[in-house]
Amino acid sequence: MTFPRGGIVFYGVKMSITQEQKAKIMQEHAKKPGDTGSPEVQIAVLTAEIQAITEHLQTHSKDYAGRRGLLAKVSRRRQFLDYLKRDDLNRYVAIITRLNIRK
Repeated sequence: MTFPRGGIVFYGVKMSITQEQKAKIMQEHAKKPGDTGSPEVQIAVLTAEIQAITEHLQTHSKDYAGRRGLLAKVSRRRQFLDYLKRDDLNRYVAIITRLNIRK
């Protein structure tokens, strides 16, 4: 088990995204430079983290703590999506189609 910059690696499988990946995602989905708090940015970052943890759990099926963290991230993303759907339906549809999230 090693601790590189940006995430924990167990046996070659990364459980989180690196700071560089996160910065790139934020830059792609930001409304203006330096935007880190908009729902679109937070949904995009959570989606990347969910994908990384899901990949990890396919290899390590008995990692129950990782599964709990995944469920927490999915729930958090769901809250952001519900807010966006309630606030602005056009932005909701745009982020759903852009990230290829079901629903």
